[in-house]
Amino acid sequence: MQAASVPLPTLTPASSRPSPTPADADEGWQALDDPAEWPAFGQLAQGDAATGQWTSQVVVQGMHCAACAFTVEAALLKVPGVMEAQVNAASQRARVVWSGAATRPSRWFEACAAAGYPLLPAGSQAASAQRSRELRMALWRWLVSGFCMMQVMMYAYPAYIARPGDMTEDAAQLLRWASWVLTLPVVLFACGPFFRSAWRDLRMGRVGMDLPVAFGVLVTFAVSSAATFDAGGPLGREVYFDSLTMFVFFLLTGRWFEARLRDRTAGSLEALMNRLPDSIDRLAPGGGWTRVAVRRLAVGDVVRVRPGEAFPADGRVIEGDTSADEALLTGESRPVPRPCGDRVLAGSHNLSAVVQVRVESVGEGTRFAQIVRLMESAALRKPRLALLADRVARPFLVGVLASAALAAAFWWHVDPGKALMVAVAVLIVTCPCALSLATPAAMLASAGALARGGVLTANLQALEALASVDTVVFDKTGTLTGDMPRLERVYCRQGLRPGDALEMAAALAAPSLHPVARALVNAWHAQCRVLPDWTVERSTETAGHGLEGLLRRPNASDDTTRRMRLGSSTFCHVEPLEIDAAQVHLCDEQGWIASFVLAEELRADGADAVAALRAQGLTVRLLSGDRDSAAKDIAARAGIDFAQGGCTPEDKLEVLWRLQAEGRRIAMVGDGLNDGPSLARANASFAFGRAVPLSRARADFVVMGERLATIPEAIAQARGTLRVVRQNLLWAAGYNALCVPLAVVGWLPAWLAGLGMAASSLVVVLNAARLARGAPGLEAGR
Repeated sequence: MQAASVPLPTLTPASSRPSPTPADADEGWQALDDPAEWPAFGQLAQGDAATGQWTSQVVVQGMHCAACAFTVEAALLKVPGVMEAQVNAASQRARVVWSGAATRPSRWFEACAAAGYPLLPAGSQAASAQRSRELRMALWRWLVSGFCMMQVMMYAYPAYIARPGDMTEDAAQLLRWASWVLTLPVVLFACGPFFRSAWRDLRMGRVGMDLPVAFGVLVTFAVSSAATFDAGGPLGREVYFDSLTMFVFFLLTGRWFEARLRDRTAGSLEALMNRLPDSIDRLAPGGGWTRVAVRRLAVGDVVRVRPGEAFPADGRVIEGDTSADEALLTGESRPVPRPCGDRVLAGSHNLSAVVQVRVESVGEGTRFAQIVRLMESAALRKPRLALLADRVARPFLVGVLASAALAAAFWWHVDPGKALMVAVAVLIVTCPCALSLATPAAMLASAGALARGGVLTANLQALEALASVDTVVFDKTGTLTGDMPRLERVYCRQGLRPGDALEMAAALAAPSLHPVARALVNAWHAQCRVLPDWTVERSTETAGHGLEGLLRRPNASDDTTRRMRLGSSTFCHVEPLEIDAAQVHLCDEQGWIASFVLAEELRADGADAVAALRAQGLTVRLLSGDRDSAAKDIAARAGIDFAQGGCTPEDKLEVLWRLQAEGRRIAMVGDGLNDGPSLARANASFAFGRAVPLSRARADFVVMGERLATIPEAIAQARGTLRVVRQNLLWAAGYNALCVPLAVVGWLPAWLAGLGMAASSLVVVLNAARLARGAPGLEAGR
């Protein structure tokens, strides 16, 4: 996916532009109806580009709570052609599945705008600019409310300490008028988002979290204004400008901190997507360089990348030597040398010198795009606890309004002014903002910390599952051992040279991503530095067993085709070598051709990682498709007590079934390729190894680097996350259980209710922010 901005008139990031009119917005949405723009913020799921099924990612503006997310989902699902909609209030993002044959983006963009929640294409520069504008405006509202609050408190202080006769009635009235004037900017400017959101809720016939806040502010201001204008009237003693301004200040403080945290966690997704440059120098047919948009690049183009610029696509350096920062793509924190001939990745940064790169992959074909898709999916999936909190939040809001009405009715015959302020206090103190933030804030903060440590979270729900695992099962090849085994010896049929046998094996292994296949291909390239003189037709790979295909020499005179197999001794129907080493065999229709002996080394931090897992109270096991003796040898060197070799994918799945039937909760760590069934069956799963294509790594977590230590660190992070979520939920429930009775009986003034509400949300957010630091060693290991 390209991160280039979509040319919408209403999405221009320049803050100096006037506010867009509805006609401008409609014109901008119409620009998105061009099928050429859809890949910029979506992915084709099936069918052709113009009429197929698309999955689009968008940023939702104006959301603050779970009720907002429900409203956006309902507005989207009402549009004919929209098949699915998922909205996450914490990340302010939505995933929309829609049919190009039945609708166009402008229709569901317009539907959301009509509901009061404008959309922006995810990854556009406008989304980042809009988030920056919102943060600036939130800061201005906070500053205005804080300044006015201090002044109002200064004018209210004499009334609190004055004894009878110390202050004349005219002086007291003057201070009230001054407080009223200073409260106006708070109500008219600082409270603007609350009123807009409440009016939108009323217009749509729903109850949102800003409705109690707006109602409380208006009631308090109205009562206090009536007392100021008519000091001798029935409400003449009820002046609460100080409580009102203090409440708004505390509430905006909490909202601002929430926005900052969201910018650090969910907002980091846009930061990743915008690592691609907007434009790049491309070699023109005439030999000159022209500046073009990155999304206009095609395979085969030659681009010039200067130091400090990001590589716009996957490609190969054809001129110059440099080094690259690939930390977010591969987990490697140090600069990586990239001399002429090396492959570079989209999204990595050129650090040293000007280089020319021939583009080999663009758009969805790049590893960068796969990482972005993975993070987008994670940012939108709601954990089970978050779904539970969302379901509770809406009926809780109805209960809040009913409680406020009952409290006002109870106090009305005693003192109408006090009855109104009690109702305001109940409305304010019971707003369930903390409840709706408790889980997603913690999950997103933790996912951001894991990403910075080289572990991508594909499923937020898996953090909860990972925290409860008691057994970790490792694959061997490419997981506990290095990504790539080393070819040690070649045994071949009499009359056949070892180099010829390796050439055939490398040709047959070329389409595979298995570490053993890559080892044979690399061994051939290291020896000859040319492509094998064989072509492969109808190649098939049997997971856990080997490869089969038809090999043919293009330039051979007889043009004969040979059916060959490469894999285990069982798959090739040959006898294994009587040596204690990893081996793979090559055969044809006549029988055995060659055997290749491979040397595998335990990863440098393998023993330490296993020791850390055992220190966490976890049982560690090893399941391998290799020989039993090789599996047990690696297990002994790693410190693993339970090891089983000779496992097919079905055997591994059977072991997991048996362990889970015993009550075990399993985390599976595999290479993401032939371990697919086991990864899917486990309670939580890791795809390990930098060769894994992210689109095929059907795991909950993807380890980007080569450190096994990230596994125990991720488990420690998940346990810390679940602990924080429980603390947040307990705090939110306990706060309401304590404060609601106090507000109903009139012991909790409005200003203190505002402080309590803001503090409850702030405590939840700050508690979740602790997770952003990551588990010990997670950041240091990068």
